Amino acid sequence: MWPFTRAPHQIDTAAPAEARSLSDPDAWLFELFGATSATSGVTVSATTALRVPAVSAGVKAIAEAVAILPLHAYRRQADGSRERIADAPATLLNGDANPWTRGPQLRELLTSDAITFGNGFAVIVRDGEGAPRELHRVHPQAVSVDVDPVSGEPRYRIGSRTLSFMDVLHMRAPCPTSTDAVTGKSPLLEAKDAIGLLITLQGHASRLFANGGRPSGILSFPQRLGAEVAKRIKVSWQAATSGGNSGGTAVLEEGGSFTPLSFNSVDSQFLEIWALSITEVARVLRVPPVLLMDYSRQTWANAETGGQQFLTYSLSPWLARWEAEVTLKLIAPEDRTTIFVEHLTDALLRADFATRANAYGQYRSMGAMTANEVRAGLNLPPLPGGDALQNPYTTSNTSTTEGATDA
Repeated sequence: MWPFTRAPHQIDTAAPAEARSLSDPDAWLFELFGATSATSGVTVSATTALRVPAVSAGVKAIAEAVAILPLHAYRRQADGSRERIADAPATLLNGDANPWTRGPQLRELLTSDAITFGNGFAVIVRDGEGAPRELHRVHPQAVSVDVDPVSGEPRYRIGSRTLSFMDVLHMRAPCPTSTDAVTGKSPLLEAKDAIGLLITLQGHASRLFANGGRPSGILSFPQRLGAEVAKRIKVSWQAATSGGNSGGTAVLEEGGSFTPLSFNSVDSQFLEIWALSITEVARVLRVPPVLLMDYSRQTWANAETGGQQFLTYSLSPWLARWEAEVTLKLIAPEDRTTIFVEHLTDALLRADFATRANAYGQYRSMGAMTANEVRAGLNLPPLPGGDALQNPYTTSNTSTTEGATDA
């Protein structure tokens, strides 16, 4: 009896299995491990991208800015004013997220995860009444996201556990090229070619100057050297001029001469491409180039404007995502009409002292701020009588004047 389930004549016509080498894997294998192959030939992943100083500086600029801004919860009053509340679940992100992690640190980690991996996750630990008590960060590569085919709700799988969307704080990077609205995709992987070029340039520069690897000149001899003589001269030259002895004095023999070399137009073009690649990283992360330590276009006139642009176009979208996710996951539906969360961005808007003094003076003169509110902005203690909302430039202190006259 024939041992196979198909007919004998089908065996000869079946296509042989394709043999693939690990040196040229399929694209899906890169994505399985959170990496992608760039046109430059290097593999771009979260780990390799962060080894580029410009990329690391951009990610830290956004994540650290999110961490330093306080995230407070407020209650709307009937008269339209707000009252800060200290016992709301949202304060987990401004106080202690768990016994070993502060809330600002957790926000920094999740924002960094969202930029580098596309998604940042934190499991919400609730008490017996369903109130959130702790937040535990989970590595993005340990989480898989599914969609319920009936309700369309996302479900999070962490090992053998499956969690509801309300039990996971999920920060995701926007992905305009993806049709999947449940998960995000890292902007670093979306711009793999630009970052891959920087990785290639960085590796080329490292190899170029390693141990004096770039020839500073050419050794030439009037006659053909034997193998042993050439080897001895090479070792002697490298010992005198490369590595820690770079710039030392070498002794030539056999009538040899040294012709120094200088940077040519190709070398200059290399530096220009490197500078352009750093600007490309700034575009990818939507941060001003100065935050990548590129001061080539920075002036005193545009420094404050650059900070405002960073807050408006780079940081505000991330702050809005945080506020929306916290409202959805940490505030009960029946409380969302009166309780909301908001970041305090005053720390990023502080200008130089003269500009701030001028602004405070205008607020006082128009009756928008009291003296104690101004002192609070300057981190000074309040003064008695400093809560009166009046213009100090047009109001005279008659009581003080009369007391001085009587005396």
